[in-house]
Amino acid sequence: MTRWLLADEAVADLNRLTEFLLQSAPEAAVGTVDLILNALHILGDHPLVGRPLPQGLRELVISRGRTGYLALYRYDDTADVVLVLALRHQRESDYH
Repeated sequence: MTRWLLADEAVADLNRLTEFLLQSAPEAAVGTVDLILNALHILGDHPLVGRPLPQGLRELVISRGRTGYLALYRYDDTADVVLVLALRHQRESDYH
């Protein structure tokens, strides 16, 4: 099984998304964080599931109703490790 890790930037993104949800929709915050983490666990079994991007990056779409989240990651097949680089809501214009 492939290991997956969160880069510091991805941890900061997850904290930022959680804080936003706690302020705007506290009832959805815990469920959304669980949804994101469960989706990232899928990368352990299927590291190439995300759509390919330039420079060896991949992007995992994490659906939540009519919208969702995106996880930017890189898979190192030699080390068999997924490094999640960034997370964002689909309505955000870019990764932070």
